[in-house]
Amino acid sequence: MSVGLARRAAAFGASAVLATMAAGLVSSPAQAATSATAGKTTTSAASAASKSKLSVSAPKASTGDYEGGCPVKVNFTSTIKVPVKGKTELAYRWLHGDGSKGKVQVVKLKGHGTKSVKVSESITFKGNVKGWEAIQVLGPKKVTSKKGYFSVACVDNDMSGVHNDKDLTVSARAWADPASYAGPCTPNNGIDFVGLIETSRPAWVRYRWVLNGEVVDGGKVKVWSKRKVGFDISPRHSQRGWAQLEILGPDRTSSNRAYYKVWCKDSQPAPAAKVSVSNLVTATNHDTCKVGAHASVSTTGASRVQWTWQVNGTSVLKGETVFSEAGTKTVALPEQALAGEAAKGGKITLTVTGQVNSDTITQSYAACQAKVTVSSVSVAGQRNDMCKDGRGPGVDFKATLHSTAPTTVKYYWVVNGVKDVNVLERQVNGDLDVTWGVGGTQSAKETKGTIELVVVSPNAVSSGVANYSATCPASADA
Repeated sequence: MSVGLARRAAAFGASAVLATMAAGLVSSPAQAATSATAGKTTTSAASAASKSKLSVSAPKASTGDYEGGCPVKVNFTSTIKVPVKGKTELAYRWLHGDGSKGKVQVVKLKGHGTKSVKVSESITFKGNVKGWEAIQVLGPKKVTSKKGYFSVACVDNDMSGVHNDKDLTVSARAWADPASYAGPCTPNNGIDFVGLIETSRPAWVRYRWVLNGEVVDGGKVKVWSKRKVGFDISPRHSQRGWAQLEILGPDRTSSNRAYYKVWCKDSQPAPAAKVSVSNLVTATNHDTCKVGAHASVSTTGASRVQWTWQVNGTSVLKGETVFSEAGTKTVALPEQALAGEAAKGGKITLTVTGQVNSDTITQSYAACQAKVTVSSVSVAGQRNDMCKDGRGPGVDFKATLHSTAPTTVKYYWVVNGVKDVNVLERQVNGDLDVTWGVGGTQSAKETKGTIELVVVSPNAVSSGVANYSATCPASADA
């Protein structure tokens, strides 16, 4: 319990209250758990927890701010969302505002996806108190919820057991409007519950609504003589039940049970949605030799549409698109790499499937036009045997051709600004190193100049002009 809460509890004589809190914990059947058990998960569950987020809601009290006769039992509930992949053990415990901790509870889960686990606790209070409750998850990951605050204010009784406020009386009655309903069950159709609170003199009245045994609403209102309060429900399936208005203070009483009945039926079922596909467009990326596509998928109503992309008859991507109503959405195929015969052109197909029908569309795509690039020319080696004949050394060069698809590359070399008469051809698919060499200069110890590689097909590109210089070694001169 915090210092402020301890002081308030002392002011109310809450030593007995704290004892009640310690002794009044009621929970679902617990399994004893050690700290090792709390942290125990299967390997697959631990992996799932690392990828998904575990969350826990702040505990909610059935009566957040209670005012009335004591002892009173207050119920606390919270929801823990746990990522599950395989078998997982959820370990948790309740944390109390007085600093105490509840026993560790363990819930075994299995399956896949995110599981919601609703946990609850009941505490009986015999005196005034303000405090909070929280949930601490110990496994598969340690997470602590936000605090859920509450208060209890007990109405004092005199020695005879009669309330001191003798001149105040409170009464309540309730009814359903309509008491029975038959028709479409939509968020706009439902049952209104109305309660009338009457007091013998003006007073603040605390109340709550109970629906089929569960507290669903409540509040505090000023009643001068009579005042209506209410809530509504929108059932989504046929049901029957009751609602009751409970007065919590300054007097405790309850209304009659307001019974209701709902029969969900559609006057005319909506026709099942039909799906269709249109406007398939393909695009070939010649720089990377890849192909992509997109198309329009339409539906006549709310539907879950599954789709499959195929390239040349092979399935490459599957997925689904959800429509909340009739409409059209775009479905795209990310760029797919083309190789072999597929680089020469082909067909892309999109098939869509809905609740009652399927539709297919096919479109051709253009052949991948290879694009060639060339690296700078570099010196690959030096031949000094020519130095013995009174010439400069011979020089060898290297450059790298790169193509985005299989193709025939035509190119030539340019030495010292003069084009070599020979046009060379190479089959290139990816990277290919090509070489060239020049002889030594007559009556010189040094061979120097410029070198360039020029591609003429399938596209024009140059390596750029590079300078080179090579000198005969001293030993060769001798």
